[in-house]
Amino acid sequence: MKQELNSFIRFLAEDRGLAQNTLDSYRRDLSQYIDYLESSGISSLGDSGKLNISGYMLDLKQRGRATATLSRSMVSIRAFYQFLVKERLMDSDPSLHMETPRIEKRIPKVLSVQEVGKLLQAPLSTTPNGMRDKAMLEVLYATGIRVSELISLDVDSVNPSMGFIRCIGKGKERIVPLGRIASEYVEAYIQTMRPKLLKPSKAEEALFVSHLGTRMTRQGFWKIIKRYAAESDIRMEITPHTLRHSFAAHLLENGADLRSVQEMLGHADISTTQIYTQVTRSKMKEVYDRTHPRAKIE
Repeated sequence: MKQELNSFIRFLAEDRGLAQNTLDSYRRDLSQYIDYLESSGISSLGDSGKLNISGYMLDLKQRGRATATLSRSMVSIRAFYQFLVKERLMDSDPSLHMETPRIEKRIPKVLSVQEVGKLLQAPLSTTPNGMRDKAMLEVLYATGIRVSELISLDVDSVNPSMGFIRCIGKGKERIVPLGRIASEYVEAYIQTMRPKLLKPSKAEEALFVSHLGTRMTRQGFWKIIKRYAAESDIRMEITPHTLRHSFAAHLLENGADLRSVQEMLGHADISTTQIYTQVTRSKMKEVYDRTHPRAKIE
């Protein structure tokens, strides 16, 4: 069975071009499944069936594995069996029509409008680093782009005068409105402070650069946003994704349509965007309970 697994991993690497981390994940999931089969007295994948898959998933669940782990393992097992059938190493796919455990989507944590305001006011725009940080935070909240997209922006990706940015996320390019305030800070940063961060002897296309004059890293931005959150006395645990979540939730709270928010976020499936409607419903219920005189029985 290990031989078939090696062939499958080689197929994923050579034919599908998957990243090493993804290959390692497939190998780990399937090695554990094969170990389970062997412990159950199965020495050939051709002798395995639906009952073995169900037994393995139950075993994972009883060992306290998260639903996300169960779901990922099922995806790996299904892909493995499909490969074996395609290569005629098995006559049929026992995983066919078996359901993948559904992952319960967590409601994203978002900042209030007031908290966002405090966070955006925290950087001192009178210094090169402060102006850069101010521009980065303003762009994140104005556009909802991912942090990976933010640090990948080049100077020519941004058009402050027209009020939009061009970014690439998940392999696709999209145009996102930038907004007046963010546009003003980006333009001021480019004209006055970015040159002070650059090294005279080196050309750099990146829009946001570190104190070394090179492209800002994800880790560098993580430290920046954590520092300003602490300075703003924001108690909620903030991640680089928090402003993206807040952007989407605040748009929907103020009447934006779901399809437009989906396009701005770059979601391939609108069901991914719909999670933010739960945030607005939760907020609505909280406001109702707090303000309506007959919301609670004393």
